[in-house]
Amino acid sequence: MNNSESTYLYDGTWDGLLTLIFWLFSKRIKPFGIKVEEQYEENLLYPAIKPMIASDFSFSRKKVSNNIWRILFLVFLTEESDKELVIYYVLLNDFKYGNEVIFRRNLNCVNKALKYSRKVSHEAHKWKGFLRFSKMKGNIYYAKFHADVNILGILANHFVKRLANEYWVIQDVGRNILCLYDKREVTFCYGEDIHLQIHKDEDEREMEELWRVFFQTIAIKERKNLRCQQSFMPKKYWQDMLEMEDMV
Repeated sequence: MNNSESTYLYDGTWDGLLTLIFWLFSKRIKPFGIKVEEQYEENLLYPAIKPMIASDFSFSRKKVSNNIWRILFLVFLTEESDKELVIYYVLLNDFKYGNEVIFRRNLNCVNKALKYSRKVSHEAHKWKGFLRFSKMKGNIYYAKFHADVNILGILANHFVKRLANEYWVIQDVGRNILCLYDKREVTFCYGEDIHLQIHKDEDEREMEELWRVFFQTIAIKERKNLRCQQSFMPKKYWQDMLEMEDMV
């Protein structure tokens, strides 16, 4: 079986993916696919290979611009099935074109990379504004969200700066991931490690009710336009926004 007809597996991390990609480069292998080991479904026609390679950070010494690394990392955060191959081929073409590769719109991998990265940037920008924190008992602030892409890390970096002097928790409900901040560092918890009990502070309950009353009071019934409203605030965000809960 030709190695180029095989799917190669990695551990699902950014470092793990780059280690595998640069190992493939060193072996001059163009893979049929690159998939996360835990998510891979066995295919009899195209067998999977998990190379026995240790983490190698030699890729960090390659002269790739920070802008390209940023774009490729945003691609990595998408849920697109071909994201790993897109990253592989952008880096492969970087050997040929250098840092100008990102301007080569005639390359399918570059077009996809720009499209996927814009999607992540757009989603992260929206949630930076739409995310709602509630005050819990113990002066801990909690927020939850459902997103199409994995932007929890981006939101964490944003709110570390915005809420540096507060204890807070952000939960990606769809992926079952928690981000906890203790005024010093950020910690992530995954899946079965999550045991979260939400107990809102009494003052918070009163404030939420006041906010609902205010939101309803300022609304002008005759000027209600759901289509226009949804163009600025799509319905997918409503389930995680206090003022929109009654409309979900």
